[in-house]
Amino acid sequence: MPKFTKKSIPALFAFLTLLAYGLIIPWLGFYWDDWSFAWIAKFLGPAEFTPAFRPFRPFLGPIFFVTTSFLPPSPIVWQIFGLFTRFFSALAAWWALRQIWPECKFQTLSASLLFLVFPGYSQQWVALTHINQEWVSLIAYLFSFGLTASALRKPAKFKTHTVIALLLLFWGLFPTEYFVGLEPLRFLIIWFVMSAKIPNFWERVKRAIQLWLPYFLLWMTNALWLGFYYTKGGYDSYSVEASQTSGGVLAHLIQGIGEALYKAGWYAWVQALGHFAGTLGAPSTILGLALVIGTFFLVIFYLQKLPLPNALNGAKLWAGQAVILGVAGILLGRLPSWVADLPLKLLTTYDRLTISLMFGASLLVAGLLEFLIKNRKLRIALLSLIIALAVGQQFMSANDFRRDWTYQRNLAWQLSWRIPAMEPGTLLLTHQLPMASESDLNYTAALNWIYAPNFAPPDDMPYVILSTIKRLDGPSLPALEPDIPIHVPYRTVSFRGSTSDAIVIYAPTAGCLRVLDPVYANSETYNKESDYLTDAICLSDPSHILTEAPPPVVPASLFGAEPEHTWCYFYTKAELARQTGNWKEVASLGNEASQQGYTPVDAFEWLPFIEGYAYTGNPEIAKELSRNAIKKEPRLRKGLCILWERVNINSNEISVQETALRLKDELNCAP
Repeated sequence: MPKFTKKSIPALFAFLTLLAYGLIIPWLGFYWDDWSFAWIAKFLGPAEFTPAFRPFRPFLGPIFFVTTSFLPPSPIVWQIFGLFTRFFSALAAWWALRQIWPECKFQTLSASLLFLVFPGYSQQWVALTHINQEWVSLIAYLFSFGLTASALRKPAKFKTHTVIALLLLFWGLFPTEYFVGLEPLRFLIIWFVMSAKIPNFWERVKRAIQLWLPYFLLWMTNALWLGFYYTKGGYDSYSVEASQTSGGVLAHLIQGIGEALYKAGWYAWVQALGHFAGTLGAPSTILGLALVIGTFFLVIFYLQKLPLPNALNGAKLWAGQAVILGVAGILLGRLPSWVADLPLKLLTTYDRLTISLMFGASLLVAGLLEFLIKNRKLRIALLSLIIALAVGQQFMSANDFRRDWTYQRNLAWQLSWRIPAMEPGTLLLTHQLPMASESDLNYTAALNWIYAPNFAPPDDMPYVILSTIKRLDGPSLPALEPDIPIHVPYRTVSFRGSTSDAIVIYAPTAGCLRVLDPVYANSETYNKESDYLTDAICLSDPSHILTEAPPPVVPASLFGAEPEHTWCYFYTKAELARQTGNWKEVASLGNEASQQGYTPVDAFEWLPFIEGYAYTGNPEIAKELSRNAIKKEPRLRKGLCILWERVNINSNEISVQETALRLKDELNCAP
């Protein structure tokens, strides 16, 4: 039977990278801070990242400048670059581990494969943000570790490799605080490498300290730097809020140690089992399970045909060292976020914090497999299963981001259909957006990209979206009252407006975008929704929508081609026609939607069509729609009562007025 060679290992890394992270990248986009950074690169230029990051993380500016200078702000480009980055990080980890343990070829490969697919980190697809903010620094740190080990093993290259290792350590430490806790791992690496050369314990301690000293001094310099930025500098990131009582600190520490080891060393690797079990039958689950099974057989076949020596004589020693380094790596990697009192929640945006635990977690699992499973075939089978489950988990996470991108695209297109243009200085208010991986301020970049395609500094940013749940009573949105000035800093530019220049939107996860207002979509109609939404409706002034303007150009490089015109297209266009009083157009859009077989998911979306039919000589259709709507959604009663009262007042047709009165009685509307 043919066997694979060592030269095929990078191909294995590439193949697993594609399986875990690349299968659905054509359907992925920008998330979280990706939008802000992409907008800066497009409209302000890469050089703007220097002043943008100067108040905090100032060494990130050069990294963003370099990457955004040669990569355009296109989601697919950054997703592909994310694949290459993840692949390269695995190669970096593999190279570093081989410098530390050159004789343990199979073991270091095992740890590197686990590092590649580590399932506790689900933020791979927030590519533009995390490549620049963390992955560049992590890769630099991994190479720095490897160069330190290489310098010890190759005395002729000691000075050169040490200097390069220190330079890489600088870029691993100073751009971000994520990896500030990892440096003591280097002391352990030095200790392990020197163990064969200096068997005497105290001599080895002395020599390890001497060798670590230049790295330690640079590490302490970074600590002073962070201390300055946390206290007297302009640093504006996470606050440090560890418990101040001795009992609280001890309990917090014990809890933090246990949580980090459990989540990074165990739960992250098996979480896919629970997720698959909870969604059996779903198409994405079926695809994910098929991917797990296929990956398992492919990996186990490959590893069985890969003639790497198993380092039998040093396997036990390696396993012990790997476990020690793994446990230390998890705890030290968790230290910065633990001190900042940030939660370690998997499958949320907070699992970005696990990026500093990945190296340690991978070593811990690989070391435990080596230590506990003596049979090579069984160990390969378990390793292959763990890798396959991790690939399946990453696929499921990617699918969550795919759904989120669908929401983002739908919102962008529905905004363009409903709001052809807006007056500069318009504030969009809502209680929450339908996307789980996006915030109001980040999506503000997308809003301005669509509605202000010719923006250039030093102008103020013309539009902003604010979530009342997140911003109310804060500096961005002091209160929901008229004539309150609004100032929202956005990196190096700002939005300036007023609560009297607001439009309130409602974008449900199941349903279409709606512009709420005190007349047609008022707080009484939507009284069952959150107070954070309904309390803002009094501020909504749709006159800031320029109804006669041509529709905006939604960038295809961001959101793709315009989707098929289904129900939400007809609904948003009907709302726009209602705003201008064009009831014939409303009724015509209703007829067209009906002819094509489209109906709403949310019965509230019948309201403009009911009113349109009532005003255009079709009261029977309006009556039938009202009855069907209230049957489907009893919460519509108040809105229908208000609608038919308005029709009764505004219509000059006796038949329409009679229909309105009958329906008001049928609905038990209050007099």
